[in-house]
Amino acid sequence: MFSKNLKYYRLKNNLTKRKLSEISGLTPMAITNYEAGTRTPDMDIIKKLAAALGCKPADFLRSRNSDLKFKHAEFRKNSTFGKERQEFIRECVEEYFDRFFTVVDFLGGEVIPAAPIYKKITLSDDYESNARKLRERLGIAESGPIGKISVLLENKGFLLLELDIDDDNFAGMNGSVNNCPYIVINKNISDQRKRTTIIHELAHLMFAWDKVIDEKEIEKEATKIAGAFLIPHDDVIRELGPHRNSVSFDMVATCNEYGISLQQLVKRAVQCNVINESAEVGFYKFLNLKGWRKREFAKFDKEEPQLFRQLVFRAVTQQEISIQKGAELLNESYKYVEEGCYKIGA
Repeated sequence: MFSKNLKYYRLKNNLTKRKLSEISGLTPMAITNYEAGTRTPDMDIIKKLAAALGCKPADFLRSRNSDLKFKHAEFRKNSTFGKERQEFIRECVEEYFDRFFTVVDFLGGEVIPAAPIYKKITLSDDYESNARKLRERLGIAESGPIGKISVLLENKGFLLLELDIDDDNFAGMNGSVNNCPYIVINKNISDQRKRTTIIHELAHLMFAWDKVIDEKEIEKEATKIAGAFLIPHDDVIRELGPHRNSVSFDMVATCNEYGISLQQLVKRAVQCNVINESAEVGFYKFLNLKGWRKREFAKFDKEEPQLFRQLVFRAVTQQEISIQKGAELLNESYKYVEEGCYKIGA
């Protein structure tokens, strides 16, 4: 599907149609027609476009699965992440799932869990209660720390992917492909922020938000639900005690246990009345003074989706696909796939 692939590589290079026309020597109208699929370029033009975009002509000719139906969540209206980059994210999602469902088709659809029911949880006025509902829907304990959330959700039928986006303004988004809910996270943010982002996007997916109109209120509520999901009220009290006069660095041990940042734990401590807002302000003044505002004090195991890689390795070892095909699907080297499939301890 030349049109989709051209658009993907143009956006990947962060080029407008006009800029690509200047580099390639083609007119902006020609590029518009090629991306719309109303005109088909000859091989000479394909080579020019490939040279301009730093890819191979064959990359433009790779087929796409036309049976995949996407529903992408809208970016926030006041998002500082520009329209072109938003469009690039959507194209990345569609390109990724084209590869993902290629290997699913090789192995058979039953290799992934059934899609969960989503957008059905009734939203209450209490975010602590909403967080408990979310835990209950996922079949996990009402309290206590949670291990790797990406693995947990993949086993529940949610599709997760990481995108390498060099922009702090993008943390994540959600949507669905063929009615399977997906969550995107930025590969370059911290693991603590990844965990919060995953649950934030999960809240968007799982709750019925139809009665909440204001976009800012939805974002605030999803953020509060994420915090209360990761460390519930009773856990905050048990771990920190009912009252503290200030923030202290012994709290980092709790951050390590629950996979959250110290800043997030401080926010939860304020919400649960363990510390007051004055102590929170004092903590942030201290961080600013030290230049530590973005520092992650806690350590946590790497949070990353695993399902796609596991499926590709399985398809290779079962000889459903070649090592080279596996490398193409994962966008990794031949050696990476070979070692992942056949090297003990890889």
